[in-house]
Amino acid sequence: MSEIPDTAPITTELTRLIETQRRLAETARQLAVTRDRDVELATMPKEEVHRIGDKVLYHCGEPGERSTGKVPVLVIYALVGRYTVLDLQPDRSFLGSLMEGGLDVYVVDWGHPNRACRYDDLGDYVEGYLDAFVDTVRTESGQEAINLLGICQGGVLSLCYAAMFPEKLRNLILAVTPVDFHADIDDPHPGRGFMNVWARSLDAADIDLLVDTYGNVPGEIGGMAFTLMTPMRSLAKYNLTLVEASQDDAKLMNFLRMEKWLADRPAHAGGAAKQWLNDLYRENRLVRGELVLSGERIDLGRVTMPILNIYTETDHIIPPAMTKALRGKTGTSDYTEFVARGGHIGVMVAGGSSRRTLRETVTSWLADR
Repeated sequence: MSEIPDTAPITTELTRLIETQRRLAETARQLAVTRDRDVELATMPKEEVHRIGDKVLYHCGEPGERSTGKVPVLVIYALVGRYTVLDLQPDRSFLGSLMEGGLDVYVVDWGHPNRACRYDDLGDYVEGYLDAFVDTVRTESGQEAINLLGICQGGVLSLCYAAMFPEKLRNLILAVTPVDFHADIDDPHPGRGFMNVWARSLDAADIDLLVDTYGNVPGEIGGMAFTLMTPMRSLAKYNLTLVEASQDDAKLMNFLRMEKWLADRPAHAGGAAKQWLNDLYRENRLVRGELVLSGERIDLGRVTMPILNIYTETDHIIPPAMTKALRGKTGTSDYTEFVARGGHIGVMVAGGSSRRTLRETVTSWLADR
């Protein structure tokens, strides 16, 4: 009597194939009915209070509404990414979370540099644009000194500003901010610090040639560099990750909003790009006290206001050692570190308990001061 073949493996594979086809069909259906208006970013009410060219200072809240008696905080994001990631969606809005904590929030939109911006260097951003925006917040809030919160590259701008204009700041908060651009050499970690290695592998002349050829470094070049930091994750993003996200409406919107933000990456103004790559990534001049902006050496010893330094242990773009290097380098005795949950961007777009914890850390630290 012949044995009956075991059809269970075939049945299992057919079931998996059918489920895969179902999930792909659902992905196609969801994308077919999704429109750009469904994936809006930075929807929190805000009002323009100062503009310099395409660079805009916003006050967060209903237009015409001023938060008297609340603590003013000016938030500065990177030049190579739009501030809109700080207000990705209502339940993942870093700016909204600060407002929920009772703070009077202002934020800078650095815009999209054009050909006229190619010679803008870090000194122009710090001593020119940022100083003008700080003065506006001081006037609007009626405060002689305000609180500055800098994130990533915006943290470097904020730290330099604090060294140049310490009398205008009450407190300084930094998040995932690089300070020692060579700290990864002594504290190597697989999968982190690829931007550091890439920049150090280039000659200064190579960087100058790149910038001089384009004028401003296109956002696509920066975007490609960040993509290559996590190549396998990037390859899987538009198939495995997208299919998984599309099975849930909320997850799909999260995915598409982040993709929309990534696609809106601005160019890096030529002068600032040269300093960022040569003076900081290659030559590490900030932590060595050798960085010069607008003819003035940036002396971190002049940063005497209280500092809250936020970092994450899982940051693959700015390894934590680069951020923690600030300890002992400034002139303040009031220095606090806080380890946040999430990755480099995840810190700012976290929801749930991580969002509440970060907000409470910032607001309670400010309240104590």
